[in-house]
Amino acid sequence: MQYRVNPKNGDRLSVLGYGCMRFSRTAGVAVNQKKTEEELSLALSLGVNYFDTAYLYPGSEAALGKFLSKGHRKDVFVATKLPFRQCKKPEDFEKLFSEQKERLQTDYIDYYMVHMLGDIASWKRLVSLGIVEWAESKKASGEIRQFGFSYHGGTAEFKELIDAYDWDFCQIQINYFDAHTQAGIAGMKYAAEKGLPVFVMEPLRGGSLVNLPKRAAKVFSDADSTRTPVEQAFRWLWNFEEVTVVLSGMNSVSQVEENCASADSAKAGLLSDAELAVFDKVCSVLNEEIRVPCTSCGYCMPCPHGVDIPSCFSAYNIRCTQGWFSGMLAYVTCTSLKEKPAAASSCVNCGLCERKCPQGILIRDYLDEVKTMMEGRIYRMALPVVKKFLER
Repeated sequence: MQYRVNPKNGDRLSVLGYGCMRFSRTAGVAVNQKKTEEELSLALSLGVNYFDTAYLYPGSEAALGKFLSKGHRKDVFVATKLPFRQCKKPEDFEKLFSEQKERLQTDYIDYYMVHMLGDIASWKRLVSLGIVEWAESKKASGEIRQFGFSYHGGTAEFKELIDAYDWDFCQIQINYFDAHTQAGIAGMKYAAEKGLPVFVMEPLRGGSLVNLPKRAAKVFSDADSTRTPVEQAFRWLWNFEEVTVVLSGMNSVSQVEENCASADSAKAGLLSDAELAVFDKVCSVLNEEIRVPCTSCGYCMPCPHGVDIPSCFSAYNIRCTQGWFSGMLAYVTCTSLKEKPAAASSCVNCGLCERKCPQGILIRDYLDEVKTMMEGRIYRMALPVVKKFLER
């Protein structure tokens, strides 16, 4: 196992982190504790020392807590997340945090983050409730060692959030296909330049980079038949010195073994120009199925009416290439759960974005298409339910 040092505090962290959202479940409901602990134990024995969970992952904190209580707490760094939409008054921070410590059977959290912080307006609301003072007091008492945030959304708002507070770390979605969407390489480098360790989630884009279309898979196999698409995806991320930890939601012994084996040689700067060109070629194949030719450059932003145009198009493209569920999940997460809705339906057809688009994209037409395809009856029925779940 390779390790990288957190520049903020000197923690020596495994380059492969254990994402605890996808624990195996019995009959699809309760966490399969026995199987989960076997996989966690194996990962720990192979050098993984960073475990990431969240309040909103059903049963995950409690399952990890049972594992930690068996003498493992001192061996690992625990990360979990605050469901900030449930925080309506100042005392909610402490109430939720206490519950999380109880679930995890620990009296401190190594890496605590605001979960899915999507825009600056949401952060300002939390600031008005006193989150800065609360977090600083927890850091002073040692109950929180590092305070950060996880993020889904565009590069511009990510940079705004980075600048809004003296964070200890950040967690973003990035992979070779999302190099220029979400926070992207630009956001990753911006955070690193500020001295923040960068933790990466969705390295396999929810599994879509595992079972690639045949033409894309052939590009990889023609270049190097000894490596799987999974290993290639991890190698691309570990090639960046700015990446501190890459999370993987492992839920089988074989996945743990394969990913840990890949992490044994995970060093920055190992990929040659020829190897990097292979990733570009794979992306070109995948991009042929994309509906909107948006590069997420951000020149169209900010929209005066709040539409997150790049995220709308990114989610729509995901729907077209990976299926309805993946696209809708991205759409709801990146546009509809913000303090101020940023979905395509907020467009008033002013046309300002089109005058700034260097690609000459007919943005308004595409936004109307996104609205029709993404904000149908199921979306309208499901969105209040999702919001209620996040705020319960």
